[in-house]
Amino acid sequence: MSIDTNVMTTETLRAMIERDEPLTILDVRPADERAEWSIPGSLHVDAYERLKAGDRHVLDTVDLPTSQPVVTVCAAGRTSQIAADLLRERGMNAISLAGGMKSWSLAWNTARVDVPGSAALVIQLRRTGKGCLSYMVGSGGEALVIDASLDPDVYMQLAAEHDWTITTVLDTHVHADHLSRSRLLAERAGATLYMPRQDRVHYPFQPLRDGDTLAVGEATLRVIATPGHTNESTTYQLDGQALFTGDTLFLAGVGRPDLEATADESRQRAATLHDSLQRLLQLPPGSIVLPGHVSEPIPFDGQPLSAPLSSVRERVSLLHETRDGFVSAILGRIPPTPPNHHLIVEANEAGLLPDGDVTDLEAGANRCAVS
Repeated sequence: MSIDTNVMTTETLRAMIERDEPLTILDVRPADERAEWSIPGSLHVDAYERLKAGDRHVLDTVDLPTSQPVVTVCAAGRTSQIAADLLRERGMNAISLAGGMKSWSLAWNTARVDVPGSAALVIQLRRTGKGCLSYMVGSGGEALVIDASLDPDVYMQLAAEHDWTITTVLDTHVHADHLSRSRLLAERAGATLYMPRQDRVHYPFQPLRDGDTLAVGEATLRVIATPGHTNESTTYQLDGQALFTGDTLFLAGVGRPDLEATADESRQRAATLHDSLQRLLQLPPGSIVLPGHVSEPIPFDGQPLSAPLSSVRERVSLLHETRDGFVSAILGRIPPTPPNHHLIVEANEAGLLPDGDVTDLEAGANRCAVS
């Protein structure tokens, strides 16, 4: 494949990876930046400082295939251009990823989730460069979307491919690490927008209470209040077989209780989270856990990120703690706060996307899990 320009967009790179086209991705960022998030399958050379210093020989000894394109990657797409220039001088078909890892945070792929016993088809949409997971649930020509974090056009196109009409859009809670696209998607699709009952957001929605049910085609979604990560955090149970847990329960951890909270509020929310998790653990052990995030890059392998509730229970040691032990343990393991979380929460409470490029606001790994 020949590349005629010196810059590649995230969407072009995403599509090439999805089609399994031959290419090499060379990450030139410092090792500590790569450790937090990277593109699946990429190679790494810690060349950032030497490239910035003008060292034109830093990549001379890097062994790269000459028969396929090389896409260079840095944080924002500037230093990677220097790397691409040097590689082109060696005769390679090298090109820089425009916007770097900030732009890559919007890249996505999908996986089908088989839910035995359910009347619905579930599609997991994964922001591979951010770890956000959203879901489309389709049945009988209708679809609902949970925790939309991608451009509404992605969901609209996917629904069209399955001959579904998006009738319902809902969030599990007010997010702090990414901008919710749920309100915009509902408006675009002419769908009903639902949120867990709360007084945080400043736009119209249909409130959901514990025990409520929603229908999509022949399938049913039951509302289970699971406060703790936030006061309004909610889990949705599909046909008694699958659990969309948002940021309450992950595959290898639980939600953090401290965002937008004082120390006393964090402690109270941690205790509440313990009770919510114990409530979930009373559900059938074969229930499929479908979380709102993962903490590592998501490959383009079509394999859903999910696990039976019984497996999650075994894996997550915090689930075996007493209430007091849980509170002490979780408060002692709180990770750094997500970048820009105050601004993101403010935007999500308003239900508005900021004007212009949002990649700076959303850049960085999500940090909503405690393990």
